[in-house]
Amino acid sequence: MKERTYDENAQPDNAGSNMLTNRQGHPVTNNQNIRTVGNRGPATLENYDFIEKISHFDRERIPERVVHARGAGAHGYFEAYGTVGNDPVSKYTRAKLFQEKGKRTPVFVRFSSVIHGGHSPETLRDPRGFAVKFYTEDGNWDLVGNNLKIFFIRDAMKFPDMIHAFKPDPITNIQDGERFFDFCASSPETFHMVTFVYSPWGIPANYRMMQGSGVNTYKWVNAAGEAVLVKYHWEPKQGIKNLTQKEASEIQATNFNHATQDLYDAIERGDYPEWELLVQMMSDDDHPELDFDPLDDTKLWPNDQFPWLPVGRMVLNHNPEDYFTEVEQAAFGTGVLVDGLDFSDDKMLQGRTFSYSDTQRHRVGANYLQLPINAPKKQVATNQGGGQMQYKVDRYPAKNPHINYEPSILGGLQEAKQPGTEYTPFIAGDLVRESIDRQNNTQQAGETYRNFEEWEKDELIANLVADLSRCDQRIQAKMIALAEEADQEYGRRLREGLAGAPHGGSSQKPLGNRNGASAPSEAVNKGHEAEPY
Repeated sequence: MKERTYDENAQPDNAGSNMLTNRQGHPVTNNQNIRTVGNRGPATLENYDFIEKISHFDRERIPERVVHARGAGAHGYFEAYGTVGNDPVSKYTRAKLFQEKGKRTPVFVRFSSVIHGGHSPETLRDPRGFAVKFYTEDGNWDLVGNNLKIFFIRDAMKFPDMIHAFKPDPITNIQDGERFFDFCASSPETFHMVTFVYSPWGIPANYRMMQGSGVNTYKWVNAAGEAVLVKYHWEPKQGIKNLTQKEASEIQATNFNHATQDLYDAIERGDYPEWELLVQMMSDDDHPELDFDPLDDTKLWPNDQFPWLPVGRMVLNHNPEDYFTEVEQAAFGTGVLVDGLDFSDDKMLQGRTFSYSDTQRHRVGANYLQLPINAPKKQVATNQGGGQMQYKVDRYPAKNPHINYEPSILGGLQEAKQPGTEYTPFIAGDLVRESIDRQNNTQQAGETYRNFEEWEKDELIANLVADLSRCDQRIQAKMIALAEEADQEYGRRLREGLAGAPHGGSSQKPLGNRNGASAPSEAVNKGHEAEPY
């Protein structure tokens, strides 16, 4: 008898039916009642439909991201200009997605806040994540960054400590401004980022009206194997809008999902958000003429010396069909580059490149790249196999299925050809554990302060005073000294503000919030009494 084979493309018997089944395909005839002895119970153990349903429910949340847990996402496309400024882009990079004018590459973008959990308010003072997955013909490219163009620290060794200080206290589980400023006052390189985060730039009005940045320094490599340093910037065509603390608190009182709703609603009504991608470039060396190290991600590259050059635009025009499948399971990594893009020696980038993909393997699983939202839109062929939740084998049809190693003469996979001259920078030096030489921790913070409008300066000082006034005086003194070093007026206003502020009280409240510490007592005083029932 001829063996019958399973046709995976065959239509199931109930195709087009709305009949409820369990995951085994069995029809569910009663979805309202578990099986019991009599209608009052007890229940029996062989309740398969119930056990499958409740055990899946118990597991329908995967481990939450340690950072960037609160997020929203959308699909769209990136359209290349074919040029960088007035030059053909091929002069600087051979990355295929940039080469042709009008060439479109599918993208998925995830916006996020950083510190708090998956359902935290989107009005909290916090950087915002801005991660873009490009599904290129050469495989995926992930450009993982933030809305602000710099970061708190320049060395990945400090990252876990920074996040621990910014997250809720491990005893009270409440965010605490004194813990935040204890770390920042002890890490002077944070002062530039503190200046941004405590200004209105620390609370973007929504995801559509905020900038994006790759933050780290990368490299572009051309066909000849020549490289330049590069930074990426996303500029919203919708304009930029930020909120004061008062405005954010008022919005939070009525809707703590406002940014997610704004993005979803805009796309649903056809008002597709758009950003232009611009790059800054400089030669690949240490630039001793600058008063900062170009690999220091606490610094901005001055645009009068390194102009912003447009290379393409991005449009988001399709909402996710299922939040969990696409937004929650989306996984990004700074190490995900395609040919023509490369890493710099930026110490934060080097640390992130391991950490980001490693955390996705923990959070989503070893086979997270087989999920449709993460899988490249091209053929995948590897010798990898096994691991939790594998549901296919990355096998090339002509490959000998018995050969899961390389090299082989028995029909295994073959190495790809190098598409251009490989970039091979010369590196020499002692292996050390040292900070970079040109730290210059406060100069750019002063420049940023002077570039703020008056209302932004007022808001910055008020927000800093609201939190620092509740901190240990030693922390206050260090923060005043950093402000004075950055700008005389900045330091004077912060000193005067702290001198005139009421001291004491709890520092346990959201960052920058004026009255958050009094909320527990207000709830008692304003609460309405009720009789037990």
